[in-house]
Amino acid sequence: MNYRTADSLHPSHPRHPVTLDDVRGAQKMLIGVSRVTAMEGSRHLSELVGSPVHFKCENLQRTGSFKLRGAYVRIAGLIAEERAAGVVAASAGNHAQGVALASSLLGVRSTVFMPKGAPLPKVAATRDYGAEVRLHGQVVDETLAAAQDYARATGAVFIHPFDHADIIAGQGTVGLEILEQCPEVRTILVGIGGGGLAAGIAVAVKALRPDVRVIGVQAAGAAAYPPSLALGHPVALESPSTMADGIKVGRPGDVPFKIVGDLVDEVRTVSEDALSSALLLCLERAKLVVEPAGAAPVAALLSAPEQFTGPVVAVLSGGNVDPLLMQRILRHGMAAAGRYLSLRLRLADRPGALASLLAALSVLDANVVDVSHVRTDPRLGLTEVEVELHLETKGPQHCTEVAASLRDAGYTVMA
Repeated sequence: MNYRTADSLHPSHPRHPVTLDDVRGAQKMLIGVSRVTAMEGSRHLSELVGSPVHFKCENLQRTGSFKLRGAYVRIAGLIAEERAAGVVAASAGNHAQGVALASSLLGVRSTVFMPKGAPLPKVAATRDYGAEVRLHGQVVDETLAAAQDYARATGAVFIHPFDHADIIAGQGTVGLEILEQCPEVRTILVGIGGGGLAAGIAVAVKALRPDVRVIGVQAAGAAAYPPSLALGHPVALESPSTMADGIKVGRPGDVPFKIVGDLVDEVRTVSEDALSSALLLCLERAKLVVEPAGAAPVAALLSAPEQFTGPVVAVLSGGNVDPLLMQRILRHGMAAAGRYLSLRLRLADRPGALASLLAALSVLDANVVDVSHVRTDPRLGLTEVEVELHLETKGPQHCTEVAASLRDAGYTVMA
């Protein structure tokens, strides 16, 4: 589903709190701090879209996401008294690591509040980058409140993840790099949570190349921008829900909202299935580890490849994904791609029956992931047993062939 932004058809806009000069200044500030991340082509997506598709690999940025850019610019802009007071942030992952490393590079003390359920690798990484980590609350809203209370009590400067002009200017350097690396670009796809990255890219790109379409992508279960753009002001979602933690934001930021409304051409939403499939594609085809939020632009391309004018650049915004979550997402992505097959079959309850079934599956080149027996169901005859199988296959066509072959072999396939 897609939503055209309110003012996307009007070329002239009032001055925004972030300008091209601000982004260029941020780019100079970040020399030697952030990486100019790689631009990688995707043959598979290029064939699907019908024109070149490139990945802007911010998942390979220091700390594993674009967040270092904005955090460094924001903290570098503090006056001496503010630096002496230290900084504080609240985050479940990427912003936490960006603030921690930026603070260490600038010699500023940092305290980062993280939810108690934050993935252990992200907590450990934030500490390793030099921050004092305090675990508080079960959800980010509680963590955010604790960080703001700490700022008021100690005088530490609160570093917002997206709702500040310096943050947006820093993130906008991604847009400058895209134009330098792919000057022929016609469409840029970028994930949107609070809006800082999309706003920054739009400021830089639209100032230099107003013909380039900038399209934001949100997870359907956490899409606060579409209703906000429709009403003309930020509105909060009651309970955003998505696997894409990096863009799971319940309310657009006030500062980026105006920029997104004026300069971003369109905001699209993608399903959880599409996110899983996109992450799987990045891993298998591009050999890139990408978190669900970073895969949102790829999910949009997979969902409607014919709707984009190329060359296309998809911003892979981050690669910080917990290994346990990655495992679950990959399974979900394989299921969404038709590469898992669940079947229930009835067999004669006699020795060797299961072995014969597994041998048949081996011939069909289907990998058995899990198998279980049911013997006590009243629907079963005295000499019957039901077997539930979970198989890994090569795709939807293979699933159909496996089920048909088992039926042809005389097995009663229930599902």
